[in-house]
Amino acid sequence: MEVTLLGTGDTTGTPTVDCDCATCERAREPDPELCERVRERGIDPAGGVERSRFSVFVRSESGESLLIDCSPDFRQQFLDADVGLPDAALVTHVHFDHLDGLGNAYRLFDDLPVYAADETDPVTGESVAEGIRSRYDYLDTVSVEPRTPHDPFSVAGLEVTLVPVEHPPLLCYGLRIEEPSTGAVLSISGDTCYDVPDRSREALSGADLGLVEGLVHPEACEFHPKGGADFDDEGVPRTFGTKHMTLPGARQFAADIGAEEYRIVHTAHYVPADRAFADDIALDGEQFSL
Repeated sequence: MEVTLLGTGDTTGTPTVDCDCATCERAREPDPELCERVRERGIDPAGGVERSRFSVFVRSESGESLLIDCSPDFRQQFLDADVGLPDAALVTHVHFDHLDGLGNAYRLFDDLPVYAADETDPVTGESVAEGIRSRYDYLDTVSVEPRTPHDPFSVAGLEVTLVPVEHPPLLCYGLRIEEPSTGAVLSISGDTCYDVPDRSREALSGADLGLVEGLVHPEACEFHPKGGADFDDEGVPRTFGTKHMTLPGARQFAADIGAEEYRIVHTAHYVPADRAFADDIALDGEQFSL
């Protein structure tokens, strides 16, 4: 299984448009030390380092490929990564930074099956699959394929399981993706707080690579209207507000699920510049062979 991180940032990405914070400035003009570390991760820092909106490209042993989430940065991500177009896509939830790149399917695909959960969200009154169909009914080349959470299904030569996580107020899903011929496993937490149901934690456990959501540093919770939650033994919050993990929460979650290797994804530019580029926080363009 070949995994390419097309987009590793949150809803505004890093650098954020019209932002001159120290983190965005360091992303635009990385210092020599950061450049060296980035090159060691297989990324060319020429032109800066970036975390565009979240998306992952997975190629199976069969040569088929699956796109996880359709980032609004779809076009530039695929030009930069040069991985070819996917055979299928999967959408974890209906927030724009995970879905609204689907419009790029226009005139690029003869057929793109898009997989999503079939359970009805009490807030929206429709499932993720139904939400995609209603928003993109004008795309004749897109076919929506509803699937039931926790029931494995096959797509693009992979065995995929939608795993419910906690991202209130909307339903959201993590993923367990297994390569049947090798047994390699990729787990993706999805957008979530730290308080993930036990059954979902079990489904995400034992991965060769875990992509774990971590939005901000824990001190940021002080400025959130809902503060922090899921405190560790030292009183450090592992959840920012109600919807996202902090960086310590993400690291603990990766340990909880026993991921052999992990990267923190969906990280915001609010993280201080001296911490925002730690080696375990993902950057666009990283690749993994599982």
